[in-house]
Amino acid sequence: MNALRPYPVTMEDASMVGLMGRVTGTIGPGLVGEVIVRVRGGAEHFLAYAADSTGRIERGTVVMVVEYLPPRTVYVTAAYDS
Repeated sequence: MNALRPYPVTMEDASMVGLMGRVTGTIGPGLVGEVIVRVRGGAEHFLAYAADSTGRIERGTVVMVVEYLPPRTVYVTAAYDS
């Protein structure tokens, strides 16, 4: 637990970290983006922020989840160099 995560990490949190997804709404400073991630036997949309908080990630970019904040928020990084 810390100031950004005022609750304990659960197994569900750990299962989201490392999953790949695709940006469906541009992510960037001042923007809440959106990603689609294959999870729990289907594909679900999550609100998304750039993990480095300064970068812009365009629609269509493949990303990796580096942090999950229940119930529907993820922090992501681009999976491949562009």
